[in-house]
Amino acid sequence: MKNMLFGSVAIAALSLTAGTAAAACSPDFSGVKITATTQTGPYIASALQIAAEGWKKQTCGEVEVIEFPWSELYPKAVTSLTSGDDAFDVLAFAPAWAPDFTPYLTEMPASIQEGENWKDIAPVYREALMVWNGKILSQTMDGDVHTYTYRIDLFEDEAHKAGFKKAYGYDLAVPKSWDQYLDIAEYFQNNVEGVWGTAEAFRRGGQQFWFFFSHAAAYTNHPDNPGSMFFDPETMDAQINNPGWVRGLEEYIRASKLAPPAALNFSFGEVNAAFAGGQVAQSIGWGDTGVIAADPKQSVVAGNVGSAVLPSAKEVWNHKTGQWDKFDEILNTPFMAFGGWQAAVPKTSDKQEAAWNFIEYLSSPEVSGQAAVTGGTGVNPYRISHTTNMERWSTIFSEREAKEYLGAQQDSVTADNVALDMRLPGYFSYTEILEIELSKALAGDVTPQEALDTVAEGWNKLTDEFDRDNQLAAYRSSMGLPSK
Repeated sequence: MKNMLFGSVAIAALSLTAGTAAAACSPDFSGVKITATTQTGPYIASALQIAAEGWKKQTCGEVEVIEFPWSELYPKAVTSLTSGDDAFDVLAFAPAWAPDFTPYLTEMPASIQEGENWKDIAPVYREALMVWNGKILSQTMDGDVHTYTYRIDLFEDEAHKAGFKKAYGYDLAVPKSWDQYLDIAEYFQNNVEGVWGTAEAFRRGGQQFWFFFSHAAAYTNHPDNPGSMFFDPETMDAQINNPGWVRGLEEYIRASKLAPPAALNFSFGEVNAAFAGGQVAQSIGWGDTGVIAADPKQSVVAGNVGSAVLPSAKEVWNHKTGQWDKFDEILNTPFMAFGGWQAAVPKTSDKQEAAWNFIEYLSSPEVSGQAAVTGGTGVNPYRISHTTNMERWSTIFSEREAKEYLGAQQDSVTADNVALDMRLPGYFSYTEILEIELSKALAGDVTPQEALDTVAEGWNKLTDEFDRDNQLAAYRSSMGLPSK
C-alpha cells in the first residue's frame, strides 16, 4: 500500500544492472510472451518492467506489464481468477487479498524452494506470508515492516541530552518503549522551535490503521498465544476492544497531539515529507522514510537519518487469562504492516513454467537487491542479503546510516515476536469500520474504549455475514496455525 505514496524519483539507473545474461536464451523462452499485472506505477510496476528487460536478455522471453489503478486492481484480478480466463500469467498483489486469490493459484515449483537463494528470504516471508494452508503459493517481491526513524543531530546534541535527562530522569536515546517514544516527542516539541515531536499517518484512507496496529501490537501480540492479536483463533471473536488495544489507541491519539498541526490529514507521503523536511524529531513507518530522508535532493536532514526497530513494551494483554503479563525485558514486537507485495501464477495460465521463471528472476538476490536501493521501484528489503550488502547501500547512506537502517530492517523481520498483519476475506470491510471509529477517537468525539467497542461489534457482525467458520479457517491459515 505504501508503495503508491511517494514523490517521483529516477529509476533509470536500475535498468543498467537489472540482469546480466548468463548465456543466450538460458533457459530458452524464445517466442514466449507472458503478461504480468499490478498497480499503476512507478511503484512495483517499475520493478516488474525493469526485471522484464533483464529477463528478456537472459531467456529471450517477453513480459508485458499491465497496470491498473489501485482501486481497480483487486476487482480486475479477482474477476479474472474466478471467471477462469487466462488474461494474466503473473499477478503482483496485496497480501490482504491472499484468502480470495489462493484457491486459484499454482504452487511454487519445488526447484525454487531450495538452495541459498531460497534460504536468503527472511523467514517471516518464506515461512508465513508466502504460505497458505501449508503450500507456497506466492513469492514476496517487496518487504514491508514498520520501523523507527530519528534525527541523529538532535539526539546527539549535548544541550538536548542534558535537557532531556533533567526533564525525564533518564538518558536521551533511541526509545525502547512507547512511553519513551512519547517522552521524546514531547521534549522536542516543547524545546526546539519549528520541530514537532513525531509524524505518523492519521488520515482516514491514508494508511492510518497500519500505524495504529504498530502501536497496539506491542500490547496485544502475546508470544504464548500466537494469532490472537486481532481475533480469538479458537472462536473468531474480535479482540480489538481488549485493554491492550485500548492502550495502543490511547498512545496513538497522544502521538497525534505531538505531531505537526496538520497531522490528522497525514498519509504516509506526508510523514516522509515531514521527516525529510526537518519538521519532526522522529517518525514511524515503512523503510522508504530512511531512503527518502537520506537523499540530499529530497531532504534537509541527509546525513543525520537514524533507524531502529519499533518501540515496544514489557507487558502484553493475555486474552485467555484476562490480565496483563509482565516480562523482565522489552518484548521486541515489530509489525509487518501490509506485509509486502506478492507475485504468483494463476492456474489458468498456459505459460506457468515461464511465469515462475520470471518471478524467480525478479526476486533473485541481485535483481531484487538493486531494486531495493533504486528510488521509484517501491521495493523494500525482504532478503537477508538485502540487509548485509553495505557496498550497495553506501550509494544512499553514510556508513552509520546504512548500518542502522539495515540493522533495523533485519532485526525487525527476524524478531521472535514479530506481529503479522491481518489477512482475511473482506479485509478492507473490516478496516473501513475501524477507520471510521479511529477518526472519531482522534477528533475526541468518542473515547478509545467506546470507539473500539463499536469496532468489535462491527467486526463480529461482519464475521458472521462472511460465515464465521470460513473466516476462522482463513484467519488460522493466515497466522500459520493448523486448521481446526
